[in-house]
Amino acid sequence: MSIDSEDAIFQVVVNDEEQYSIWPDYKAVPGGWRTVGKSGVKKDCLAYIEEVWTDMRPLSLRKFMEDQAQ
Repeated sequence: MSIDSEDAIFQVVVNDEEQYSIWPDYKAVPGGWRTVGKSGVKKDCLAYIEEVWTDMRPLSLRKFMEDQAQ
């Protein structure tokens, strides 16, 4: 199946910096990424990411900024 197909299934993945992406369901998730339990067609996965990824800053930057504020 082509990833350009409208019925292609993807998984939502996240890395250690809490950055989100989608990955084709039929491929192994690359190192440094893990699934979050959401899969479906591309538009549904992207809508999920838009809903949950509200702070685009990497986790390390968020922690650094919190430390600087104290």
